[in-house]
Amino acid sequence: MRAFGDLSESDTDISFVSSDRPSTDHSSLFFDSFIDSSRNMRLSNCTENSIGSMRSGLRWPDRNSQLDYSPPSSESGRSSSAQNLDEVEAEMRRLRQELKQTMDLYGSACREAISAKQQTYQPQKIEIKNGKNQEGQRLEEAQRAEEAAMSAVEKERAKCKAAMEAAEAVQKRVGSKRVLSSTGGRALKETEEMKRMLETLSNGNIRCKRYSIEEIEKATDNFDPSRKIGEGGYGPVFKCNLDYTQVAVKVLRPDAAQGRLQFLQEIEVLSCIRHPNMVLLLGACPEYGILVYEYMARGSLDDCLFRKGKTPVLSWQLRFRIAADIATGLLFLHQTKPEPIVHRDIKPANILLDHNYVSKISDVGLAKLVPAVAENATQCCITSAAGTFCYIDPEYQQTGALGVKSDVYSLGIILLQLITGKPPMGLSHCVGLAIERGTFEEMLDPAVTDWPAEETMAMAKLALKCAELRRRDRPDLDKEVLPELNRLKQIADENMSSSLLDGSGQ
Repeated sequence: MRAFGDLSESDTDISFVSSDRPSTDHSSLFFDSFIDSSRNMRLSNCTENSIGSMRSGLRWPDRNSQLDYSPPSSESGRSSSAQNLDEVEAEMRRLRQELKQTMDLYGSACREAISAKQQTYQPQKIEIKNGKNQEGQRLEEAQRAEEAAMSAVEKERAKCKAAMEAAEAVQKRVGSKRVLSSTGGRALKETEEMKRMLETLSNGNIRCKRYSIEEIEKATDNFDPSRKIGEGGYGPVFKCNLDYTQVAVKVLRPDAAQGRLQFLQEIEVLSCIRHPNMVLLLGACPEYGILVYEYMARGSLDDCLFRKGKTPVLSWQLRFRIAADIATGLLFLHQTKPEPIVHRDIKPANILLDHNYVSKISDVGLAKLVPAVAENATQCCITSAAGTFCYIDPEYQQTGALGVKSDVYSLGIILLQLITGKPPMGLSHCVGLAIERGTFEEMLDPAVTDWPAEETMAMAKLALKCAELRRRDRPDLDKEVLPELNRLKQIADENMSSSLLDGSGQ
């Protein structure tokens, strides 16, 4: 064992087990206090000289050096001093041994504490690491499951898309076959009907005169544009003289393929009927698609109603008369034998006015012969609706079921236009709303200033009944509509006669 003086400062410094305290020299402080106490206890009996000589003889150069003892000068105190020194050295060795044991115990405790701390942290680190690994594994598994689910969804979506495309392709093929079938059926039917009409014309079974193309060209000055007075649905109309009579020549355009059948049908219908409110067909040139009509000096109702070409304003008396004339002409078509005729295209442009404002129905190319299945229930089914928008029977347009009341709807719209002078779009709704709100007078044509309130309201209500959306809600033309219009016409004629007598009429 090393002497106490040989212990280095690091051997006695146990500050390594503490965290933040500086090292202190515990052994030096301890021995300084021990020596002082030993002196007081063991050398208390020494003489003044001995104590003084011993104090002068003892030297402590530094805390790590050996004890340097100088023997006292006197002979008598030598033995007692040696004995005291031995005791001090023995005590020091004992204290060193105890200090060393204490330091060993303290170091062992510190090492055990550090080891225990490390052992405590290590499982926590392992647990955290294991927890992170498990969480990462769960995340990876969830990602793999999500990717697998998305892949399955994409596969199902692709299958569904392929199935839908296949179904659409099949539907298109079926639809194209149906279209071809229906188109072929209609084309075959039209061809047969055209063949029948041509045979009728070729056999001379028509009641109108045949004109040669040379006669028509001579009368129209080779279709001089200066003689053109209008443009019909299927070609231009020229004014000329034939057989010393003013006529209107209607020429079918070469590119109007559908108009060829309607041209032949118009010849067949108009050549077989005569009525004061139906335009008169004077002749035809079937080989070149030319019809010859009586000339209507006032033009169409559309021109007069909307004052095209600076035509004079139609008085309310004339409007009431025109309404009754149109209804009379329609009833004539509906009562033809053996089968009724439905015009299908009644509108102001197809109502012509002569010099005396007598209205006549024209353009019966779309007219259809329908079987009379029951009284007031005459109808047939048409594959495609024909006519002019806003004047077509909504029920006929939706279902294809054509009947005599399809023309009644068109008549109702024309009656509303006669009293309002407005376009047909949404007209029935506006007039009905105005009557409910009491603002009906604001809907009347302002060009006429002397509308009879009671009679005009009666015509408006009758027109709204004719323009009902459902066919069964519309009134009967023969029993309800025409009697009321004839009553209004009689009032107009009486008023016009009195005006003429007063000198204030037209």
